[in-house]
Amino acid sequence: MANKISLPVIKRLPRYYRYVADLRREGVATVSSSELAEMLGTTASQVRQDFNCFGGFGQQGIGYNVDILSEELTKLLMGGSELSVILIGTGHLGRTMSHFLATEAPGYKLTAFFDKSPAEIGQRLEGLPIRDVENLPAFCKENQVDVAVLCIPEEEAAVLAPTLKHLGVRGFWNFSQYDLTFGEDVAVENVHLGDSLMSLGFRVRRGN
Repeated sequence: MANKISLPVIKRLPRYYRYVADLRREGVATVSSSELAEMLGTTASQVRQDFNCFGGFGQQGIGYNVDILSEELTKLLMGGSELSVILIGTGHLGRTMSHFLATEAPGYKLTAFFDKSPAEIGQRLEGLPIRDVENLPAFCKENQVDVAVLCIPEEEAAVLAPTLKHLGVRGFWNFSQYDLTFGEDVAVENVHLGDSLMSLGFRVRRGN
């Protein structure tokens, strides 16, 4: 797209996708910007502004056709070729994420697993062998890797991530507790499960 889409808009797209998918399963034919806004806890104006970033999907006074809106959101979030994914760190969290990626992440294709533990190397996970992390550079040079999922300690992520970027990885789903920061040419989602839990605890204790 000619205009750069802001990160807050991008962050809202998956929520739109989920809510609209639910409406479609329920057989709802149309939905208004006000109804979507209520679901998301935002305003009708914000919904319209978000969709206008992509040309707009509705008609004045009629609202949005749920089938068409669902298809358009699917194209935005999962359209085009599948993204090639590698996962590094096959402990408990890594295995959970691998199952999610293999079963519930359309638009992504798991291509390899890596670990440094001799007990893990050589085992199979989601039908693929777990490789020695020492072979990671060679694998990335021989295969296109779009996204790396990091389920490793923060000190390892701090060293490994720049190498992966140099090897052509364009996106990181990072569970390492280390905040990765790159330029605009690399997309990063730093996931801190503890942050979410602490925020929840704060709100419960304070009553907000």
